[in-house]
Amino acid sequence: MRTTPTPAPRRSRIRWALTGLAAALALGLGAGPLGAAAASPAPAPARDAAEPARAAAPAAGTPVGINGKVRVCGTKLCNQHGKPIQLRGMSTHGTQWYSQCIKDGSLEALATDWNGDILRVSTYVQEGGYETDPKRFTDLASRIVDQATARGLYVIVDWHMLDPGDPHANLSRAKTFFTEMTKRHGSKGNVLYEIANEPSGVSWSRIKSYAEQIIPVIRAKAPGGVVLVGTRAWSSLGVSEDGDEKEVVNNQVSASNIMYTFHFYAASHRNEYLQTLSRAADRIPMFVTEFGTQNYAGEGANDFAMSQKYLDLMARKKIGWTNWNFSDDHRSGAVFKEGVCSGSTWTGTSVLKQAGVWIRERIRTPDDFPTGRPRTP
Repeated sequence: MRTTPTPAPRRSRIRWALTGLAAALALGLGAGPLGAAAASPAPAPARDAAEPARAAAPAAGTPVGINGKVRVCGTKLCNQHGKPIQLRGMSTHGTQWYSQCIKDGSLEALATDWNGDILRVSTYVQEGGYETDPKRFTDLASRIVDQATARGLYVIVDWHMLDPGDPHANLSRAKTFFTEMTKRHGSKGNVLYEIANEPSGVSWSRIKSYAEQIIPVIRAKAPGGVVLVGTRAWSSLGVSEDGDEKEVVNNQVSASNIMYTFHFYAASHRNEYLQTLSRAADRIPMFVTEFGTQNYAGEGANDFAMSQKYLDLMARKKIGWTNWNFSDDHRSGAVFKEGVCSGSTWTGTSVLKQAGVWIRERIRTPDDFPTGRPRTP
């Protein structure tokens, strides 16, 4: 959850039988009369990159085809029928380093071989990221959103601020980024917006102030989009800086359709973190947008026993999650073996590190609290 060593820092399911048409209508992706679904589409006019893409109807049986447009209801993320669901998937590494790992083939594997539900697209602000070339990194994030959407996946647009830890330091950049991303994708019902990856060294009131300035920017073009708000102390609900969930529970962001984020690394973050997440999830909507089975740097030995305790809790309470990370970085937290991203083979376990084999199995395998689509053993 903190800055990590060089070379490249870490950073960091009930089936609802819907036809593709019904899902498209619920998502607002297939506007027009019912009969239009059967008609041959007219050739699409060329569009500017800044214009919103017209997404095809999600295929029946995909996560989006099953669940449609998501929203927050009570303390849960719910599908278009108001039923609580748990989304499970992967987070990219920083796209300034590992965009080569996010290809049609790798996303097809995540969607069909892994049976994933969701992809988190991590756009670093510093460390050679967005601030160096805003257009390039906005276009890159947008392209990945379109690729994931085409496969019926949900997508988290992650504003991966890390250092400086005060989100206000990048407020102007964040407004520009989310204005552009919602202009392009705000009509999509599968896109969620994570507005501050890991705030640190600042008070919860300052993070809350930032959120209350960014959320209206998102709402302008994505009025129904779920917004994910980072919490204090590297999104630990304050635990890593001697706090706890009460600071958020007792002083919530003044906005609707939002969730709060929590990050953990199982080899470093033990029962105090686990119990904090458990208590918080009973009071406020929570989403674990980043976790690993290793230490807080995303490296070292895997602690699968502690990781399973977290997964069991998240399954019971239907807390969605994305695992760090979907790349071939040399660290143990990257799911692919080094060099895989330069090739063309993405499926099966031979291309995966130990952590990749473990997390793929848990995304694929049904648990005692299934949500989303059935999992393939």
